[in-house]
Amino acid sequence: MDRAETMTPHDLVPDAAPSPGIDLAQLRVRAREVSGLLKLLANPGRLLIACELMDGERTVSEIEQRTGVRQPNLSRDLARLRAAGLAATRRDGKAVHYRLKDSRIQLLMTALCAAFASDLKSSSVASKDTLS
Repeated sequence: MDRAETMTPHDLVPDAAPSPGIDLAQLRVRAREVSGLLKLLANPGRLLIACELMDGERTVSEIEQRTGVRQPNLSRDLARLRAAGLAATRRDGKAVHYRLKDSRIQLLMTALCAAFASDLKSSSVASKDTLS
């Protein structure tokens, strides 16, 4: 039997800490909520918006400029994030400022960034190397 056949999920994540005991009964009660949150963030535009809002409040134009999500899609995605209770707004004259409202999404986005940041950096370096 080779190594690939005996790998566990912890082998896939280098230096992963063992997961603490999870209360599956409690998770079962909230599984629909968690699943809904993950479905909401499964959209690339909404995921980029949530990443952008991790650093604090942003106006719609700042979010559009920094994420590349265009106005019609951006408005729709921001409305969905607000409706789900994940984002909040503050109006300042004509400008609308968005921020993450739910601390759980901040934790989730931090975990996603930690999990994928090294992959993104190494992919970026690899693509630069192939261009040289």
